Amino acid sequence: MTKQHTNTKGMSVRLLKKNKLAVCMALAITALGCSSTQQGLDNKQTQNSKPIHYQPNWQSLSQHEAAPEWFQDAKLGIYFHWGPYSVPAFGTAWYSGNMYRKGSSMNRHHEKTYGPVEEFGYEDFIPMFKAEHFDPAEWAQLFKDSGAKFAGPVAQHHDGFAMWDSQVNPWNAKDMGPKRDILGELFSELKQRDLKTIATFHHARNGQRNKHKLEKGMKDFNSHYPWYQGSPTTTNDPKLRKLFGNFETLDEFNQYWLEQVDEVVYKYSPDIIWFDSWMNMVPESYRKQMAANFFNHAQKTGQEVVTVHKHNDMPTSLSVLDFEQGGRRDLHPEPWMTDITLSQTRWMYVEGHPYKDPALVVRNMIDVWSKNGVVLLNVSPRADGVINQQQRDALKVIGDWLKTHGEAVYGTRPFDTFGYGTAGSKSSTHDGQSAKIEYTAKDARFTVSKDGKAMYVHFLGKPKPGSKVKIKALGRHRYAPRSAVQKVTMLGSDVDVKWQDDTYSFNIVMPERDLNEIATVFKLHLE
Repeated sequence: MTKQHTNTKGMSVRLLKKNKLAVCMALAITALGCSSTQQGLDNKQTQNSKPIHYQPNWQSLSQHEAAPEWFQDAKLGIYFHWGPYSVPAFGTAWYSGNMYRKGSSMNRHHEKTYGPVEEFGYEDFIPMFKAEHFDPAEWAQLFKDSGAKFAGPVAQHHDGFAMWDSQVNPWNAKDMGPKRDILGELFSELKQRDLKTIATFHHARNGQRNKHKLEKGMKDFNSHYPWYQGSPTTTNDPKLRKLFGNFETLDEFNQYWLEQVDEVVYKYSPDIIWFDSWMNMVPESYRKQMAANFFNHAQKTGQEVVTVHKHNDMPTSLSVLDFEQGGRRDLHPEPWMTDITLSQTRWMYVEGHPYKDPALVVRNMIDVWSKNGVVLLNVSPRADGVINQQQRDALKVIGDWLKTHGEAVYGTRPFDTFGYGTAGSKSSTHDGQSAKIEYTAKDARFTVSKDGKAMYVHFLGKPKPGSKVKIKALGRHRYAPRSAVQKVTMLGSDVDVKWQDDTYSFNIVMPERDLNEIATVFKLHLE
């Protein structure tokens, strides 16, 4: 190994004290001091060292730490869209609502395959949702082997069917369909494997708002099930109305929404509760009460819990912001999340739908991690409880890469810039940057260990053996704390790595062997 200009001024690594790295790094980009921000964090930690009884107001709830350290360390979680809507395996996870929208592709498919919706309704799929091959122990191990640090189900999608043993919602997996407590059984197996748990809630959209016409120009889109004269969704049947979110008043539905979240919290104690869009349609008073109930329950169980939301549905002072099928275009001082799916576009199992190249998934996840993000990856089981081989193969690729390179991911924090490259950025179909950008070895991303003893350079592809790569971002930087590189190694290999610091840029000579096809990672050992 050769080394030139070993003056410690050559490295630009933002090495700050443990647990303070993430916020301060991002602020350094704009040359702002982080003392005032850190003081705020310290005050919050001091407050949270005492028992708090949270009140249902934003000021009280903001005492809760939005993203505890374990969550920032975890980086990857897995969840799954699975329910009676998996039975037709056609269209999208919105099949349950769209089958009632006359003239839609799912309505035409439904009436051709199952008959008129007046004769075969969504409730008739539930006995067909048997989940006979569901094995919670095997699933939990699969998720752990894939590199996830937390996992759990879509507790309830827009369709109104609960995947837990519910006393609140009569339409639940324990009483009908599989006749098993899907969420409870899986949570038990996850906890035995030291994985944190997540329950996701999408049922804010289940409420029938079109019936009430409270907002001028309100569109059918704001409720999962359509409302038109003669539709089965307008039923007065006391039980069936709950499936369709069809309540006498919206306040009745809002209370029903809250009671279901509370039931999962009190009965199963999830570490994370995650909310899909449309939670803004639930009045603030219910959202505040939900958060207070969750945080106060966690005080009793000794958990450091997390809520995750989309758009402006919760304040980021107490809840983590999620970007669907995308992510941020730049590094952000606050930890954030993205939910992405392993399939090309679908969330539930759709017969014949293609899946993403796992290499593309890993590279896009590295981009998220370099920007202070956490990934929630969706898989799509079949109605019978089988996770098909294509998805299993992809999860194995992801897990194998993380087994070799995990130290550059778990427990890391961002550098003062996320990286560089030629791939650019394109918009997601939903929020922020796309999760399907085609990265190459010309794109690099950075992460730093929490203890400040190592920095990792991820090349998002296989570099050309023997080539010399210049990394200007690691050259002299006026905010650098004079840290020095002692040696450079390549994760997953014992190959000798040649490197050079010429004060203008940091240079790495690509080894002739062991370069990773998905993403090659170099570890910069710091003094």
